[in-house]
Amino acid sequence: MFQRAGKLLAAKTRSVAELRERLMEGRGATRDNVDEVIARLREYGYLDDAKFAQSYASLRVRERPIGRRRLARDLWLKKIDKETAEVALDEVFAATPEDELIDRAIAKRIRLRGKPKSREDAKKLFDHLIRQGFAFELVSDKVRALAKNEVDETA
Repeated sequence: MFQRAGKLLAAKTRSVAELRERLMEGRGATRDNVDEVIARLREYGYLDDAKFAQSYASLRVRERPIGRRRLARDLWLKKIDKETAEVALDEVFAATPEDELIDRAIAKRIRLRGKPKSREDAKKLFDHLIRQGFAFELVSDKVRALAKNEVDETA
């Protein structure tokens, strides 16, 4: 069981809950065995939800500009408890403010799709940024400022 846990962690970093779930799928896995393996892994420092949440969050923000809400949801899907996730989110967004990330997201979208030429294009950009997890107020301000400069009101 311990070897299987090691192989699972070698393939990909996992949260405690994810690893527990995967280990319970194995043959002959009992709750006591799994708990014992997880306790040993924690003791050796191979399994730590706080470190996992921090590294996962910082990696996701570096890979692609996403907002706090989207990242919080992703951590929830990884079965990270709310308090641990909040600490990781605070650290990540202190290092890279959401305002900077949304500017990167807008620049990337404009590079790929061009500047919004109509209200419909501005609405599509707005919807995209909301789906990426940025706060409504921040998205509204940024798209409104961009639209004021770029969108032809008659289109």
